[in-house]
This record gives sequence, structure tokens and C-alpha cells, in this order.
Amino acid sequence: MTATPKYIDLFSGAGGFSLGFDRAGFQNVFSVDYQPSFCETYRQNFPDHQLIEKNICDLQDAEIAYLNEHNDVTVVIGGPPCQGFSMAGSIGRKFIDDPRNQLFKEFVRVVKVVKPRFFVMENVKRLYNHKKGQTREEIIEDFEKLGYTVSCKILNAVDYGVPQMRWRAIFIGSLKKQDILFPERQIENNVTVKEALAVYPKLVSGASSTKIPNHIAMSHSDQMLTKMGFIADGGDRNEIPYEIRPTSGDVRKYIRYKSNAPSVCVTGDMRKIFHYEQNRALTVRELAKLQSFPDDFVFKGSRIAQQQQVGNSVPPLMAEAIARAVLQMNENY
Repeated sequence: MTATPKYIDLFSGAGGFSLGFDRAGFQNVFSVDYQPSFCETYRQNFPDHQLIEKNICDLQDAEIAYLNEHNDVTVVIGGPPCQGFSMAGSIGRKFIDDPRNQLFKEFVRVVKVVKPRFFVMENVKRLYNHKKGQTREEIIEDFEKLGYTVSCKILNAVDYGVPQMRWRAIFIGSLKKQDILFPERQIENNVTVKEALAVYPKLVSGASSTKIPNHIAMSHSDQMLTKMGFIADGGDRNEIPYEIRPTSGDVRKYIRYKSNAPSVCVTGDMRKIFHYEQNRALTVRELAKLQSFPDDFVFKGSRIAQQQQVGNSVPPLMAEAIARAVLQMNENY
């Protein structure tokens, strides 16, 4: 009988990565995050998981070893926040040496202590080509020093049934010399925004649904509603009459979702991108659907915190596809 594969989730957030790996048949050993509202959401949806609510920098090697005792960890997963590669100040300085990337080094440290068969690290697309690929090679080299065979690819969540164009750099490593597998596209046609969201009851600005968790519409000013009322399905600020058209601030966000296409990338603040036909921003529930979270996944904390949790997550369907690729590699390990 094959042993149940096990995983550790670092920077677990609301739990998108965890949900995908759970669905693929993995068992959680422990997860780590330190933001209270994110942890509240994680506990709500994963009551059987062991969540360590602590800054990973304060998690000692001995504590990691104790938490991992008697467990043969198949994979360590996570998306450490990295700022250095996107900042002008990183010029001339190695990614690894940039103090803003301390959390990446913490991911490497846990991998070094645990020695899992595999690791999966997720990050933003621009990391892949930063400094003409030098940053990517530095990251790979750091894991190779631990004995891992490593590969990196850019994957798009839309290829796995997520109704969203979301490109991410995915690093996968194996402690054994073997081919690194990445999930192939799994659907024929992209899932559109309308296909994802049409199931929800209509809401006006400030209204809510008592039957669906987190389906609460943001209250918008009359001025905002007037401006957005001029914009058609998939349209932008150029449809707003010139005399009231926004000319400063984040004008790029005066747009409507395009109903017959996948969503733009969901982030932690989508308040000025409006529903394709309803005159309001999307609810947390709708944003979560664009990330492929199921309707019974409940987000806790303030609504701003909930939006951040959704926007920071790895889409569960994408995570599950990656998990199944790891399972396939594990069979050949």
C-alpha cells in the first residue's frame, strides 16, 4: 500500500495552495503564516490542519524538526513574498543578498531542514526574466546547493480551468535526479467571467446576500456609480464623458470585466473594476470564484483583508494541477 503523500505549506495565507494539494490527495503536516485574518480564514476552512501562526523568521530549526518528526514529507510548497527583484534598488546586488528577499531565504532554510522529496515555489511572472534571467538562475543555484534538481516555468492559471489570466513563475525541485514535470493545459476552452459569475444573485451597491458567504457588495459613491454607468461590458474610462472622466489617480481601474473572456489578474484591491453588467465592484465571493475557490470556502476578517486574502492566493485549481504533477513525479521517485 502506497503511503499518503504529505506536504508543508509555507506562507499559507488563506489556503489556496493547501486546498489544491488536499484535493489531490496530499495530507498536511503543518502550515505557517503570521497575518491574523489570514490565519483565521485558514483555520475556518482547514480545522484539521496544524497551523503555526508565527513569523517564519522566528520558527527555529529545532521547532521545524520537531513539527516534522515521524513524517516523511513529500513536498514543501509556498509563495514567499519577494520585493527586491522588482525594485530599482536591487541593481548591482544579488537577489539572494537583498535583505528584502529574506522570506525567500526562509523558504530555502525550511527545505534544507526538512529535506522533502520535492518543493514547489510560486512567485510573480516578472521574476522569471528579471536581470535577464540572472535572478532565476540564482534561485535555482540556491536549491541546487542543497542537492535538488530544479526547473522553472511560467504557468497560466487559465489553462487549469481558472477563469482568470494569471501568469506565475513556478519553481519545482526534486531531491532525486529525474525529469521535472509541470502540468499541461487541462481544458479545451477558457472559462469566462460570465460563466463563473452568472450563478450569483444580482446585487446593487451596498447590498448583500444572506444565503451566500462573503457575497456583500461594496458601497460606492454616487459620483463613482455615475461614471461607471457609462461604461459597457468590457469597456474602460474612455466611455465616460470627457467632462467627468477621471484624469488622475489609478485611472486604469475604471474598467468593467469583459463577460466573454477570462478575468484580468485578481489582486488584493479590485474596487474600481466593475461587474460586467451590474453597477458595482465584485464581491469577495465573486473574486474568490475568479480564483476558483468553492462557494463553501469562507473568508474571515474585514472586507479589505478578505480581498487581500483572495488576491494573494494560489488558485486552488492551479494548485491541484501542480499537485498532480508532483504525484506523478513521486511515483517515479
